[in-house]
Amino acid sequence: MFFGINLLTTLGSTVLPAMVLAKTGMSEAALALVRSAAGLGGVAGGLLLSLWGGPRKRVHGVFLGMALSSLALALMGAVEGPSAWAVLAFLGSFFIPVLNGSNQAIWQAKVPLAVQGKVFAARRMIAWCANPLAMLLAGPLADRVFGPRYGQGEGIALVLLLCGSLGVFWGLSGYLLPQVREVESLLPDAKEDQAPAP
Repeated sequence: MFFGINLLTTLGSTVLPAMVLAKTGMSEAALALVRSAAGLGGVAGGLLLSLWGGPRKRVHGVFLGMALSSLALALMGAVEGPSAWAVLAFLGSFFIPVLNGSNQAIWQAKVPLAVQGKVFAARRMIAWCANPLAMLLAGPLADRVFGPRYGQGEGIALVLLLCGSLGVFWGLSGYLLPQVREVESLLPDAKEDQAPAP
C-alpha cells in the first residue's frame, strides 16, 4: 500500500511547484506561500498526533490519512489561486504525521524488537523505491503527455487531480482487504523478549 501511495503522491508533488509557477506568472512568492503552508501543516499534524496519540484502531489512521492527504492533492488540481493551494497544501501535509505515526505504531507493536531493524529496512526500501521512480516519470508525464494537450499549467493540474483521486481510492481500498484491515487483530503483538526464529 505504501509503495502505491508514495508513487501517486510523489508523482503529483514533484510537478506541483511547476504548476504554481506556471499559473502565477512565475511568482516565487506564491510558491513560497504554498510550500510554507505545507510545512506548517506537517508541524500541526505532528503536534496533534503527539497530543492525541492517534486513533485506537491504527489502520484507520493509515487508510484515512492516505485518503485525506490524497484528496487535498486532488483538489489542488481543481482549484485556482495561491490562497486555495496553500490551504490544501496545509491539509495535505497535516494528515501525513497521523498516517505515518499510525503505521509505525502497528509495525512496532507487531514486529519483535530483535528483528525490527531488518524488517523496517525492508519495508522502507519497498515503500520508498516508489519515490525516485515517480520523480523520473513526473517530468515526462507533465511535459510530453498532459502539457501538450492541455497547456502546461492545466496539464499539471490534471496530473494532480488524477494522482490525488487515485490516492483516495488506493487509501480506502485497504478497507476491502481483510488481511490488511484486520492486521492489528490477526497478528499477535510481539513480546519484548521474543527472539528471532533460527
